[in-house]
Amino acid sequence: MLFRRARRDSLTDLPGFETARLSIAPLAHRDAPALRDLTDDPAILGAVDFLADPFTLEDAEALIGSARHGRDRFLGAWSRDGGSGREGAALVGVVGAHLRGEGAVEIGYWVGGAARGRGFGAEAVSATIECLRRRFPRRVVVAECRPGNVASWGLLHKLGFRETGSEGHRPGRRQLVLEGA
Repeated sequence: MLFRRARRDSLTDLPGFETARLSIAPLAHRDAPALRDLTDDPAILGAVDFLADPFTLEDAEALIGSARHGRDRFLGAWSRDGGSGREGAALVGVVGAHLRGEGAVEIGYWVGGAARGRGFGAEAVSATIECLRRRFPRRVVVAECRPGNVASWGLLHKLGFRETGSEGHRPGRRQLVLEGA
């Protein structure tokens, strides 16, 4: 008799996808220079506590390499500027997906300085959430945010997240959950 082992949830084969203005796909080794250039920004480094300051090429490679275990995956959001795909496009943001326990998937994100205030964050995060909900229909989508990070707090509320009343796992952050999950 053959026994089939239950498939463990994994983010290793998360697909790429496109929105009206963005190509979104898992970051690969070739993306490390663009990731470093986008992320080595005081506004990003001050908001995302697990990023090294300064954020070097080695740090970018390590962040991309963290996907090998299947519990974390970082997706790049490239501005399509009327084209298709990400070749020659500018990296404007990053969305992280992180499996938490057996019942949740956490999202996090950052947007580069030149792209802030243009709706790229909401577009990338919204599309990533849709992908994650299809992929993991039994998991709730959660996020952590500092209440003082007004732009990010507002984006999460705009997308349907509501505060749970719980502290986040990271210092100074509150946990939010996506309603309607």
